[in-house]
Amino acid sequence: MRIDEILDERRPVFSFEFFPPKTKQGMAQLKGALQDLGQDKPAYVSVTYGAGGSTRDRTVEITTWIKQELGIEAMAHLSCVGEPVGRLREILDEIRDAGIENVLALRGDPPRGETEWRAHPDGLRSSPELIELIATGYDFCVGGACFPEVHPEAPDLEHDLRFSKQKVEAGASFLITQLFFDNELYFDFVREARASGIEVPIIPGIIPVTNYTQIKRFTEVCGASIPPALEGELAARADFPDAVKDLGVAYATAQCADLLARGAPGVHFYTLNRSPATRAILAALRAMRPWDRAEAVPV
Repeated sequence: MRIDEILDERRPVFSFEFFPPKTKQGMAQLKGALQDLGQDKPAYVSVTYGAGGSTRDRTVEITTWIKQELGIEAMAHLSCVGEPVGRLREILDEIRDAGIENVLALRGDPPRGETEWRAHPDGLRSSPELIELIATGYDFCVGGACFPEVHPEAPDLEHDLRFSKQKVEAGASFLITQLFFDNELYFDFVREARASGIEVPIIPGIIPVTNYTQIKRFTEVCGASIPPALEGELAARADFPDAVKDLGVAYATAQCADLLARGAPGVHFYTLNRSPATRAILAALRAMRPWDRAEAVPV
């Protein structure tokens, strides 16, 4: 089922994101997490694209397994990095032939070890170009990314919003945000996006903190911020992994409840290929049902 149709029919929409592992042990862990989370009946599951590395071929393999073996709707990520247009079309053909109907189109980050993004000589230069390629040549539901704290390469919010609007005009029917920890950043971004003419659903992307060092590294790479009060509490527990996980689950649960109570269309969880934290958060949300008191007009 197409994600745009799911968003039209169901609110809230819960989805999970995974990445293709590089080892057999990692693959076993991933499949275990998928089977666990599958019991929670997500609206869809997405699989990232390891451009420039050994995992990119596994994106289609894992997405197909999710769709065909687990019976869960799936979305394959695809980026422009290191790929000529001909190879992008081949990958899209594989995704289509596997019966997958959804693609998240991204420019992608520079390959590991490189700091500057370079287009392939026979490739594309941006995510709007990739979205247009997909939308004009295939019958996929296409999604795009957006950045409540502004993309690290964008000079300002106005420029970033224009770029996000280009994605929608090229054919993106929904946007998923980069991770964030301050909900006001999300609601401010949505308000500015609507004012700029972006009308598609904007789904908040949430990561449950399970490791202090790891989340510091993630946020430094993607340009997201950790509120000082949260960072202070995490730092105080840095030597106690279980305490960090407990705090991460509690914080993400409260964050998601607030988002849903204020009209967010759902939550996209960055799972890091693990199930316990996400399952605990989702169970608490379904027990609380904050969307029952959501604002009349969804954001």
